[in-house]
Amino acid sequence: MTPSPITSTDAEIRAHLEDVSVPTLILSCIHLARDQAERDRLLDGPVRPGGAMLNEIQGFLTPEDQAVLRGTAYDAIRDWRERGCPEPEPLDTATVKRMMDWIIGAPVPDEYVPMMLEELALDGTDAKAAPAPRVVPDGFSAVVVGCGMSGILAAIRLGQAGIPYTVVEKNAGPGGTWFENTYPGARVDVGNHFYCYSFEPSDHWTEYFAQQPEILAYFTGVMEKYDVARHVRWSTEVIGSTWEEATQTWRTELSDGSTLSSTVLVSAVGQLNRPHVPEVPGHFDGPAFHTARWDHDVDLSGKDVVMIGAGATGFQVAPAIADRVGSLTVLQRSAQWMFPNPGYHEPVGEGMRWALRHLPSYARWFRFLIFFPGCDAGLAAARVDPEWEPQERSVSEINDLARMMFSEWIESQVGDDPELLAQVLPDYPATGKRTLQDNGSWLQTLQRDHVELVRAGVERLEPDGVVDSAGRHHRADVVIWSTGFLYHQPLTPLRITGHGGVDLREHWGTRPRAYLGVTVPDFPNFFCLYGPGTNLASGGSIIFASECEVTYVMACLDALLAGGHGAMSPRREVYDDYYERTQAEMRTMVWASPHIEHNYYANDDGEVHGLNPWRLVDYWDWTRRVDLAEYDLT
Repeated sequence: MTPSPITSTDAEIRAHLEDVSVPTLILSCIHLARDQAERDRLLDGPVRPGGAMLNEIQGFLTPEDQAVLRGTAYDAIRDWRERGCPEPEPLDTATVKRMMDWIIGAPVPDEYVPMMLEELALDGTDAKAAPAPRVVPDGFSAVVVGCGMSGILAAIRLGQAGIPYTVVEKNAGPGGTWFENTYPGARVDVGNHFYCYSFEPSDHWTEYFAQQPEILAYFTGVMEKYDVARHVRWSTEVIGSTWEEATQTWRTELSDGSTLSSTVLVSAVGQLNRPHVPEVPGHFDGPAFHTARWDHDVDLSGKDVVMIGAGATGFQVAPAIADRVGSLTVLQRSAQWMFPNPGYHEPVGEGMRWALRHLPSYARWFRFLIFFPGCDAGLAAARVDPEWEPQERSVSEINDLARMMFSEWIESQVGDDPELLAQVLPDYPATGKRTLQDNGSWLQTLQRDHVELVRAGVERLEPDGVVDSAGRHHRADVVIWSTGFLYHQPLTPLRITGHGGVDLREHWGTRPRAYLGVTVPDFPNFFCLYGPGTNLASGGSIIFASECEVTYVMACLDALLAGGHGAMSPRREVYDDYYERTQAEMRTMVWASPHIEHNYYANDDGEVHGLNPWRLVDYWDWTRRVDLAEYDLT
């Protein structure tokens, strides 16, 4: 994104610089420096960041050191403005690597540099763009199921490659989970300046962790920019799709009775697609709905509300509705670990927005600062040390340190209330479930007089309320199910039939799997996005993961077209080997710990199939290209 010229006065510049990430500011100044000697002075100066951590954007600099660097940046920006804001000269890779090390406060390992250079895109190019269009044979086309984040991305890349495509979307608009989840308090828990497409960043976010309407507007805007909407069949559901051997095409049946024929079938339905409402006996007479199907016609003002479940969604809902309800009872089977993030609800100040719009490469380096500290660092705390005891409490020394940090954060908010502390302090290893971003709003809500947390499940429904698993009755005017999704039933209720009549869900059973999370034997030219083994629990962004997957899909399609092949599917031994290696790796991670109850990551056999246990840098590297020796081609 080309920065806008600076017309601000000296006083305005000084004011803006009070509201920016200072380490990012200095790296932007390196781009606008007059020569290499000036760049060296900035990088070799005595004041530098002390390190980097997720959600820490000031590099642990003291207020005094921040002031020193702001003064240095002010002089550099003012000089650049007086020179007419000339286009910055390109920087060599060695200088960019020094900049990476400087802002992180430690050497960035060499193996990460190519990935981060691609992410930075300092030359303004989209390195992940689809290969240049080849001659596309008549009839070669794609059907994409879903117009959420991954579906829009796939559509953009297919269009760039010149491949005709149709997107089928069950909803009336784009966005997927951000279209459906309109519950109060819905917001992203990855910093927005990273939770966006690498080739379509946004400098206009109003919050660092934006709420649902703003995220939906972003995806809608990107879809419109790339002219995707005219390819979409809205309010239409895919019933099933069958591979036709004779024509080597997919025949896709739609809910309106029509069919589509395509060479390629892309599933972009994701893992968090169908709400899960537990089957419990009894009946409740009042309004009851799942958070993903929020009923905005129900007025909660003054009502007695029982919310069942308090994972990532309930954690957001409770603080958002507490001011309106008469009472709020939260039934929670197990407590959640929380990561301190004081800026979780913070607006993006005018100074920060000014810097993102006007300072060269500031937006790219701020994205880097959000991404790299949360890239693969979380894997260290997730890896099990089999010699460490007791495993019920923590799985390694570093995991125990994380537990202590999280515990201190929780204890600092509860104060002298041992009963509440016993309810909200988890009894399983840290990071074993999804760790929630916390600015204190959750525990403050639980300490309000009209809010009660009950550590229990649901026994049954009654006409006037809910009976919990301890037999206690909770009166309700409204029941809210905050109970997640059919995580272990991906593609439900689609029926995908491959080579030889194989049904995909029957083939998977309770063990959904795909090579690199993308392809499956006996399902030619079928590709999953946000498929089995691609969800992230240790860091990164699901958008980054989807960009890796779509890059791989487009490499496959490019290879098909270049070689004149009709279809491809992974060889069984390649698929099986990847699955076994992934499961072996997963068994070394805390997410598969047998000491965690009510873990939605694990199936009934204690196996974890949705998550990616590999380093992001490895997954990025594996998905950059396709090895046709791993595929059966026809």
